[in-house]
Amino acid sequence: MSWIILVLSGVLEAVWATALGKSEGLTRFGPAAVFFAALAASMAGLAYAMRELPVGTSYAVWVGIGAVLTVVYAMVTGQEPLSVLKVLFLAMIVGGVIGLKLVH
Repeated sequence: MSWIILVLSGVLEAVWATALGKSEGLTRFGPAAVFFAALAASMAGLAYAMRELPVGTSYAVWVGIGAVLTVVYAMVTGQEPLSVLKVLFLAMIVGGVIGLKLVH
């Protein structure tokens, strides 16, 4: 169960990171509200997962998932250019996350 919560918390990290960017310095209410809600839920999930999983593994998985999804969203929406090398390096992060799950 901790792994499922950790993955969902990583997804929420991408949500709050994206919302923070769209909030224009927390001056737009809607994105700012999404930022704070997703941040709280993401942190709570990370804390829950850390009750059973090592801190280093939990944090690496949480950040990896959040970072990859944030960049993928930006590339899909045209906010960031897509390149073969970016996709390769993002795939390496995903591989690292999967590897951490396999060795735990």
